[in-house]
Amino acid sequence: MTFYSWFVFFLAVQIIHFLGTWKLYQAAGRKSWEAAIPVYNSIVLMKIIGRPTWWTLLLFIPIINLIMFPVIWVETLRTFGKKSTLDTILGLFTLGFYIYVVNYTQKLEYNKDRKLTPENKTADTVSSLLFAIIVATLVHTYVVQPYTIPTSSLEKSLLIGDFLFVSKLNYGPRVPMTTVALPMVHDSIPLTKTKSYLSWPQLPYLRLPALQKINRCDIVVFNWPVDTVHYFFEPKGRPGVIKPIDKKSNYVKRCVGIPGDSLSIKDGYVFINGKKLVLPERAKPQYSYAVALDGKTPIDFETIFKELDITDPAGFRTEKRDTLYLGSLTEAGAERFKHTPGVTAVIRKIDTGNNNDIFPHINKWNQDNMGPIYIPEAGKTVALTNESLPFYKEIITNYEGNTLELQGSKFIINGKPATTYTFKQNYYWMMGDNRHNSEDSRYWGYVPEDHIVGKPVFIWMSWDTNGKGINKIRWNRVFTTVDGEGQPQSYFKYFLILLAIYFVGDFIWKKRRENKA
Repeated sequence: MTFYSWFVFFLAVQIIHFLGTWKLYQAAGRKSWEAAIPVYNSIVLMKIIGRPTWWTLLLFIPIINLIMFPVIWVETLRTFGKKSTLDTILGLFTLGFYIYVVNYTQKLEYNKDRKLTPENKTADTVSSLLFAIIVATLVHTYVVQPYTIPTSSLEKSLLIGDFLFVSKLNYGPRVPMTTVALPMVHDSIPLTKTKSYLSWPQLPYLRLPALQKINRCDIVVFNWPVDTVHYFFEPKGRPGVIKPIDKKSNYVKRCVGIPGDSLSIKDGYVFINGKKLVLPERAKPQYSYAVALDGKTPIDFETIFKELDITDPAGFRTEKRDTLYLGSLTEAGAERFKHTPGVTAVIRKIDTGNNNDIFPHINKWNQDNMGPIYIPEAGKTVALTNESLPFYKEIITNYEGNTLELQGSKFIINGKPATTYTFKQNYYWMMGDNRHNSEDSRYWGYVPEDHIVGKPVFIWMSWDTNGKGINKIRWNRVFTTVDGEGQPQSYFKYFLILLAIYFVGDFIWKKRRENKA
């Protein structure tokens, strides 16, 4: 839906509200016209039902308002004496339209001084639960979101089993585009294959002010741009589900190209504007290697693997066992093998030839050698040619919502001939540090700005699935920051110290109060 469509929808809601409540406003000692003024009518209604004015704000926050509307319906009914279980059920299951019946057919008795606290334990529990859900949803949507690392694409920087807090504030909280969804879940209801949202209506993209811009080498969580999940809930063989932007699968990669950059990859190394990209100290890019052996000297591979923390697959491909293939190894690890007795050569894998799986899918490049590629910047204009179209076609049609036709040698955008195109938003190039074990922008291209979710800032727990007992916890990664200079440092001990100080202080304070009493 466009902003205009939402404006019309908003006015329709105001009319529905006015027609169903104007007599209630009169019965409460207010003017009937106050029920017709957008936003103001909500403020007045809060006063009528005895609830704080700031509740009005919650009515206009997507997802949160889905919880608030039923609460307001019930509160309104109870304010005018309709507080039986049947009244509550009718109010909820008619989506609030039972208020029309009360407004036009019932004798209205305004209970200005009604008791606002729940009258029984069950009601109190429900009230507390709703409040907790509202607060948690606000934090989850606009402040910080938990995230788990599922793959090894950023191995050594972020490990499988790392539990992160992803900040929404750094790059600006994105207002949910999907307006009807279960709170605090992503695309499906837990333990089911059922969607947790309705695809309609959709809000236009809007992002609140950010604390910083996305910088090169930042680790970023984003919605996977080309996500059309097949067999999400449909039987096998049917088309996949086209997800709304904010319900596409969450990915985490390192941003290596920002808007306006010219990016190239040469023998696996990233170059920006002609200069080799310098990664931060914490980043440890990995590549595939072949380690040649003399076949005579015994080598303790188990010890070396533990020393280098090699977690990706490795093994021999022939019965001769003269070459060990490692799917992922850092350059420091490669040096360690070079100085191991019995190793005759360590060769880094470099792809050659052309691969049609590589963006922009014209059988031109491969994962280790590609570019230069321009990273689109909002407001910048590019020429449209047969050569440039594969790079920008998805942007023009899918990400920025235009129609595109090719009539002979002419490009027709939104029904008009065009020789150039001006980008409406910024784009980014995301890659995994695990270069040969990462599905990233090399395969599906640019990440639009409206797909950005947030910035991982903190690892609060790290769980090694291969460990046993208490050793499953990677204690050196608990309470570590994702960014920063030098190697990661755990702040877990400081947290425990502060926690101990809090409990001791709380105990002493309570004892002093008891002694004074």
